[in-house]
Amino acid sequence: MTENLQDIASATEIAEQIRAKIRAETQLTASAGVSYNKFLAKLASDHCKPDGLFVITPAMGPNFVEALPVERFHGVGPATAARMRELGIFTAIDLRAKDETFLLKHFGKVGRHFYWICRGIDHRPVLPNRIRKSIGAENTFPRDLTSLDDMRAELGPLVDKVWHHCDSTGVRGRTVTLKVKFSDFQIITRSRSRVTLISDRSTLASISAELLAAQFPLRKGVRLIGVSLSSLCAESSEVNPQVALAL
Repeated sequence: MTENLQDIASATEIAEQIRAKIRAETQLTASAGVSYNKFLAKLASDHCKPDGLFVITPAMGPNFVEALPVERFHGVGPATAARMRELGIFTAIDLRAKDETFLLKHFGKVGRHFYWICRGIDHRPVLPNRIRKSIGAENTFPRDLTSLDDMRAELGPLVDKVWHHCDSTGVRGRTVTLKVKFSDFQIITRSRSRVTLISDRSTLASISAELLAAQFPLRKGVRLIGVSLSSLCAESSEVNPQVALAL
């Protein structure tokens, strides 16, 4: 957290109030994690999904992470994880067995981050005002959808949610992305970018519908559809005229 504007003494109480407000305003459940740094708070939020609250205290932190696979650590992508496996590093326990000099030698300056994070120590600051990269909305259906008409009907509310955020913040974007999850849990995304900002809801809706129609005919049902807008900037900002149209 950055500022405790309501002067609430307990971080757990703050998390409970946030979850309650989400439920009251959206009728959606939310999980929350409370801890003494960003990394552990994220682990805590994953611990009791989809509708729970979990707290990792300073006393719990080091033991909580020791059995984690290296892929769960911030900054460890597929390539880094593969390199760690080559060095016999599979879990936090394995990472702790390597001294800082070894990690710096094999991973450069990020090795220092690995040295501390496997001990439950993460000094990254909370950045509440970081620039948002995309605006999106998605919906999971109670039954698998198979017809284009049914899916088009579901697009409307998603476009409304995305455009409501655009209108309320004055942000516009150039790239529309459609997300589709099928009945077998396969996920695909399809995107289209424009040279100029998308300035009205109808354009966002039209591009979303075109991306959806291009996926037909389908060989399996659809469980989820999502729409997002990215390449964001303020509506008054200049747009690079050299950006090419891409599909």
